[in-house]
Parts: sequence; C-alpha cells; structure tokens
Amino acid sequence: MTGHRRSAASRARILMRRVHLWLGLSVGMLFVVLGLTGSALVFYTGIDTALHPAIQAGRDDPAPDLNARVWDRALTTGRARWHDTGGKWTLEVTGEGGAIPARYYPAPGHHGDRMMVWFSADGTRIVRAEPWGGYLMSWLYQLHMALLAGDIGGQVVGWSGVPMLLLLISGVVAWWPRGRWRKALAFKRDAAPIRRLRDLHKLSGLWSMVLLFVLVATGVLLALPAATQALFRPAAIPAPKSVDDGAGRITIVRAFGIAHRALPDGRIVFVDVPSARDAPIRVRLQVDGDPHPRFPGSYVFVDQPLGRVLAVHDVRRAGTGTFLVSWIRTLHDGTVGGMATRILAVLLGFVPTLLFATGLLHWLRRGRAVRSAGKYRPDTKAECPSDTPRRQR
Repeated sequence: MTGHRRSAASRARILMRRVHLWLGLSVGMLFVVLGLTGSALVFYTGIDTALHPAIQAGRDDPAPDLNARVWDRALTTGRARWHDTGGKWTLEVTGEGGAIPARYYPAPGHHGDRMMVWFSADGTRIVRAEPWGGYLMSWLYQLHMALLAGDIGGQVVGWSGVPMLLLLISGVVAWWPRGRWRKALAFKRDAAPIRRLRDLHKLSGLWSMVLLFVLVATGVLLALPAATQALFRPAAIPAPKSVDDGAGRITIVRAFGIAHRALPDGRIVFVDVPSARDAPIRVRLQVDGDPHPRFPGSYVFVDQPLGRVLAVHDVRRAGTGTFLVSWIRTLHDGTVGGMATRILAVLLGFVPTLLFATGLLHWLRRGRAVRSAGKYRPDTKAECPSDTPRRQR
C-alpha cells in the first residue's frame, strides 16, 4: 500500500511538472513581454518627461495654486485649437511646477483617439501635443495593456493571466520537497551547468512567487473590468446631468472650490471639463484611506451653469467592494509603499525573463543530454525543465 501511494504521488508530481513545462512554453514569452513593459511603466511619467525637454521648463518653480487663473487660461488655449462641441478636456493637478499635463477626448467618431497635451506653466501656450500611442511611453502602455490590439488585445492580456497564475502555482507544487527543505532550497555552485540552471530557475521562482502572484492577479483584474465588477460589486460611480438653461459656465477655479467644500480633506488630482453643456464638471480627489495618489476613486460632480454639487462619490462611504477595488491598481504598479515598492516592482518585472530563459535553457540542455545518451523516454521526468537526473543531485 505504501508503495502504491508513493507511485501515485510520483505520477502526480510528473504530471504537475509537465503542466508547468507546457504552460511555460505556451505563455512564457507573453509573461516576459508583460513583465518588461510593466517595469518600464512603473516610472513612465518621469521617463517621458526626461525624454521631452520641452515640458521640463519651470519644473523647479512652485506648483500653480488652485485659485490661479492658469487653469482656465490653459482650458481656453486648448479649446482654441480643439473645439469639438462633444469633446472633453481633462487637466491634471500634479502638485509640481512646469508644464500642465492635459488630455483632450474628442467626441466618439471625431478626430481619432485622445490627444495628450502639455500647456506652458502660464497656460498660454501648447508646448507639446501627441496622440495617445504615438510616442514611446504611451506605445509601451498600450503594448502592456492590450498588445497594441485594442479591446481584443485587452481580453487576451486579461485572460492569459489565468494560465500565468497556474504556471506559478504548478511550479511550486512541482518543486515541493519530499525530503529535507534545506537541500531543496540550496544553490549548488559546484554542480554541473544544467543543475545550476535548475537551481537558479527554482530559487528565482520561489523567492518571487508571492509578489508575482499579486502582480499577475491584479493585472487580470485591471484588464478585465467586467470580471472585476462582477467579483467585487463596487458601488456605481454617479452619472448626473447638468441643467442647460442657457446661462454661462462656471470656471475651473470655482469648480475646485466647490469640490473642496464637498470633500474638505480631499486632494484634487484631475478635473474633467466637457464641452457639452448638459454634462457636469467632474473633479477627482484623493481622500484619506484612498491608496493611489495619481488615480484615486473619489469624485465631485459640479453643475456647469449654476455651480451646484450634483453628486459626490466618496470611496470611504461606497462599501467594501469599492474599497477593495481601490487597492488593485496601487498593488499592481507598486505605489502601495512609495519609492521602495516601486523599485521592487521594476525588479520583479525582470523575473519572468529570468524564469523563462533558465527554464527554456534547462529544458533544451536536458533534452540534448538525454537524446545523446539514448535514454529518452516520453514518460520520464526528462520532459520538465525543473527536474534533473538523480546522479546530478
């Protein structure tokens, strides 16, 4: 009976090694691409700024005050160039000096994709304007999120995360030691090259497994918003309408003041100003307890003609599902712990490359060694790059 159980366990281990092998060969390269592009995107705004000197002027100057006229001046400058009546402007409040980042979203069917715009510090000039996806960092962003293939690519990226999670789990199960843990965790420097490859693959995967699992799982949730909605059921963000009574429109500065009164402890990060008169101004804020500094989840909707608060979406009062969803992006991009975890996220992005390279090299070397010895059998452990002959242990 003991021998039978041992044989069953051995067959299960061989099966798991095969699963790990073929998952690695099938989704491993995609894992590499997503890991490397993810590393580049951790600091993508800083890298993009460094690559474009035109938007660096005045970065050492104080950040513009929320009561300054520069915000409305920048909006006027942008509307003079792009004046689609169905479009929308989004201005970013970075808290830093220098150029003011903004985005122009044309109405559906007009002028293509959104335009990324940078205004001079005084709001009177456009110092840079490029379509999203038309410059390096945005191209990498689209590659990472959707493989440059739009909605279909986003679905591929999202659902491919499932076999990647299975790849990580199967690797741990296939490795799980039957004897001493110390030996199983050792790296034998004086062993044969094929054994060193195996040890490097094994230890790299083990020490990064938990963090990689978090990155992949949160990536799946970001790429598949419908699945995230179904899983966590966050509170819906309001979609109120302004009353177009033919009156004038409030300024951005006034909208900032109204939003601050609605959420006094909030830090304004973005403001969306639609051209349509029946659409409200939406001010996006980070409140206490919201983990992401750049993409927080609280909003104040302000009526354009009259300056009334139409709706407030406060993540602290939106339920458990909303709270959990608010952590997905910050866990994925490494902002959860500040600079230290962002650097860690960069390093983790290189681990899939290391795992794929060491696993593939071990599998190829093992295959050549077995074939040259004339001992290849389809039902042996030789199929798995994580295994090694007993004489090399």
